[in-house]
Amino acid sequence: MPLLNSIASWWMRKRMHQIELFMKYPEDVQAECLRKLITSAKDTEWGKLHNYKNTNSVEQFQKNVPLQDYDSLKNNIDRIRKGEQNILWSSEIKWFAKSSGTTNDKSKYIPVSEESLENCHYNGGRDMIAIHCSLNPETQLFTGKNLALAGSLVTDSFGKHQSQNGDLSAIVINNLPIWAEFFRSPDLSIALMDKWDEKIEKLAKATLQENMVSLAGVPSWMLLIMKRVLDESGKKSIAEVWPNLEVFFHGGVSFSPYKEQFKSVFNKPDLHYLELYNATEGFFGIQDQENSDELLLMLDYGIFYEFIPFYDFEKESPKTLTLSEVRLDVNYALVISTSAGLWRYKLGDTIKFTSLHPFRFRITGRTKHYINVFGEEMIVDNADRALIIACEKSCAQIKEYTAAPIYFDSNQIGAHEWLIEFEEQPDSLEYFTEMLDNALKSINSDYESKRYQNLILKQPMVKSVPRGTFYKWFESKNKLGGQHKVPRLSNERKYVEEINSLLK
Repeated sequence: MPLLNSIASWWMRKRMHQIELFMKYPEDVQAECLRKLITSAKDTEWGKLHNYKNTNSVEQFQKNVPLQDYDSLKNNIDRIRKGEQNILWSSEIKWFAKSSGTTNDKSKYIPVSEESLENCHYNGGRDMIAIHCSLNPETQLFTGKNLALAGSLVTDSFGKHQSQNGDLSAIVINNLPIWAEFFRSPDLSIALMDKWDEKIEKLAKATLQENMVSLAGVPSWMLLIMKRVLDESGKKSIAEVWPNLEVFFHGGVSFSPYKEQFKSVFNKPDLHYLELYNATEGFFGIQDQENSDELLLMLDYGIFYEFIPFYDFEKESPKTLTLSEVRLDVNYALVISTSAGLWRYKLGDTIKFTSLHPFRFRITGRTKHYINVFGEEMIVDNADRALIIACEKSCAQIKEYTAAPIYFDSNQIGAHEWLIEFEEQPDSLEYFTEMLDNALKSINSDYESKRYQNLILKQPMVKSVPRGTFYKWFESKNKLGGQHKVPRLSNERKYVEEINSLLK
């Protein structure tokens, strides 16, 4: 096993030379990526419609192909699900990742091709390990097993044609080579279970006696698993259960609200935390520095990137920028073209670049998850940062939260309503609210101006909800487990009112 670990970690570190190459020549790598995408799809129905045979530049591509979203591609995706091929992409598409980026009632079915699975999602998984090995030369990552949370798969039948849909994590794990099972736990019969309550129990029992060296998953759900493992083991910390655990690969939601809880549950000061930006539509970024939460934009996964300045996002035909045109500290909405047939697709996520040499960034939120009813322009990044400050000031820990505007009548001003499930209650909820308000003022000048003398916005109204509230909400919407996440901010009151109705 030590020999295998040495060989495997050396092999993984070799990949760093290729990563350094796209860091050095980002525009060239992206230009080549677009050329390959267009060439591969030129004879598809989409490629013929948008004249891919005569598209030889980014400018032509942007002129020939309008910006897309799921609704504009839905008819084509439905046709592919029912068995038609060579529509959006040249190779056969038989997998569809059911979107779970939000808890919207309407499901999205994101096509996953063989190319996107191999060159994007699998390479992302390889690179997170390669970067960890590079940052930690003494790693023992290949001496034990990895616990990666996954959802489930279902088979759809359309006449004689069948396709599979489910969480992307399930598609990835279900199609891994047989040798990869040697480094995984639990086995597929448990990993792909669809009954989440039963899965938690079996997963905890199956991994208890294993030598777990790494974990991967969405923090909110991983925390639930870790607590169940502690209950099952009778131990006080994960360090006692899995002493050789060395890294937690996490993504899907901001890690900030969960960090202190994980430190407490793990009780392992030498544990490494590596953030990933792996969405249903693609694998986009990996934290490549030990003491920074910046993410390196991964440029050679068969994804061509464009960026819309967020202040232009609502325009009918916003201008999109390429990598050579972006600037630091500007909020951009991501647009992607992929090897699964998502063309100039508005992803719905927003980022800010923190470095242009190489291209590193932070995720700032969602294009639909913000509050801007009163001109406050509050994004998820503002909320997460303010909550960290409020928690530090009031000795609190947050498990989950969501917030929405309160619309008062014409004689009263507005406010924000926050529903927060605390892991550790603040000493004083009134003081916590005051600290949250002050932090938001210091972070967001638009919020500060609207709060001036309570002229437009009143102080936030914070409600502490009982433990398990958000779990019950997920359960009520049949959204337990997998990659499902709480929508942090909303410009409407749908989520807040649904949760409030559960409390009643």
